[in-house]
Amino acid sequence: MATASGTRVDRWERRTAGVLTTLAVLFIVAYAVPILEPDLPGGWRVACEVADAVIWGLFGVDYLVRLALSVDRWRFLRSHLFDLAVLVLPVLRPLRMLRLVTALLVLNRRTEAWTRGRLAVYVGATTVLLVGVGALAILDAERGSPDGNISSYPDALWWGVVTITTVGYGDFYPTTASGRLVAMSLMIGGIGLIGFVTGSLATWIVERISTTESSTEATKADVAALLTEIRHLRAEVTALRRGDDAGTAPDRSPEPTRRVPYQGVAPDAS
Repeated sequence: MATASGTRVDRWERRTAGVLTTLAVLFIVAYAVPILEPDLPGGWRVACEVADAVIWGLFGVDYLVRLALSVDRWRFLRSHLFDLAVLVLPVLRPLRMLRLVTALLVLNRRTEAWTRGRLAVYVGATTVLLVGVGALAILDAERGSPDGNISSYPDALWWGVVTITTVGYGDFYPTTASGRLVAMSLMIGGIGLIGFVTGSLATWIVERISTTESSTEATKADVAALLTEIRHLRAEVTALRRGDDAGTAPDRSPEPTRRVPYQGVAPDAS
């Protein structure tokens, strides 16, 4: 039963993968445009907000369909509580930026499928996406605060990089509750991602050094074997020369004259 349920859910996810990925990208664009363009005309701003609400509702429909297709629905709910939370909590205005997490979860499912077997590519893409979206969220939360010090997207990006790498210069920092929630999420997500990237880089460097050392050792061994072979050949040539010198020299004296019996006519006896 669970296998059949999983097959139905997987089939639904395969059929809707492209559509949901496109919707997730459009959602992030519609969310970002009013933030990056504070002077956006009112009509466009309303259009972006409506697009966000509609796409967010479609994400909720996708969740409900997957729940309906699952045979063990309680198990599905228990294993997808976080998905449910980021769908329900953004109803509250202060938690509006959690809608971005829903889009990230959709993109994460597709990125995981596209980069199967390429963990470094997956982690790198996820890290870049997390920093970019986190910068949007922190700018949305901090721009209207009287005590806020993050007022542009480049500043927000710089803050995102500094935060996710746990450097924490302190030149930019959140002052609102929403901003601190974004910062906390970015810190938690960044610990694992940046740790993996750092570990992968260190492993790559160690492997390169080991490969170079192995190549050097192999070259040294080849040269040593070649020198040994040359010594053996030289010893054999020397032994052959000594054998020729110690042997009997060829006899160069004139060959003795052999006597040939006389074969002429015998003298006449008379």
